[in-house]
Amino acid sequence: MATRYETLTIERIGKEIAVVRLNRPDRFNAMTMTMFDELVEFPKELNKNDDLRAVILTGAGKYFCAGFDLAEIDEMFEMDVRAFLTFQEKAVAGMMAMRTMRVPVIAAVNGAAAGGGFALALHADIRLASPRAVFNAAFVKIGLSCGELGTSWLLPRMIGLSRAAEILYTARNVGADEAERMGLVSHIYPEETLLDEAIAMAKVIATNSPGGIQISKRALQASQEAGSMAAAIEMENRGQTLLSRGEDFREGINAVREKRPAKYTGR
Repeated sequence: MATRYETLTIERIGKEIAVVRLNRPDRFNAMTMTMFDELVEFPKELNKNDDLRAVILTGAGKYFCAGFDLAEIDEMFEMDVRAFLTFQEKAVAGMMAMRTMRVPVIAAVNGAAAGGGFALALHADIRLASPRAVFNAAFVKIGLSCGELGTSWLLPRMIGLSRAAEILYTARNVGADEAERMGLVSHIYPEETLLDEAIAMAKVIATNSPGGIQISKRALQASQEAGSMAAAIEMENRGQTLLSRGEDFREGINAVREKRPAKYTGR
């Protein structure tokens, strides 16, 4: 990659897939101010590549992400209100930069995802987990709110309000099996094959129409925020109309008629 990162690594799997690793294994991939900056920058870099079809986010070593690094926590106590708000906005910007990437993001949660790490996983489009994955949002245990980094908005929409409230108010651990049962993760795979399974899923996504996938991602996210079904359908109609004018729609139909794999150009 053109950019060298201090807290992340990026590996390309061909032209179509990028594997992004949180790379502070000695600190359980805990977040720092630098990581927040780099979480903003890597989506910008990857989005420049028209061949990109999917991104996989995982952690180096045995953890996904242990939340904010306690080694930097004392800096927060020195911040006044405006400085702390700026810090919050900086942290959220990293999450939103990834969430709003034009291609799907698959979180391969290989270990503990705590606090901000839990929130980071929630911002992915798809979550896969190893049996070692544990999710925890212990904000209330340290005197803060579970309204942190989008958690209070995303989690209830994934698993329901009552269940989300119970998890967030008790600050308890949610293991991989329970996370799968409640729909927080899509699948559990053995630790040694988790990344391979995520790559395999990304490759399947990459066989589909690039424009279709990108508009689908926008439709799913926009529909979560739409005020009514009518508003969601209006967005769907516009997306379909745009895609119907592209070359990929005609290619997709021809491929079905001719019983062959489609050769999409992304146009």
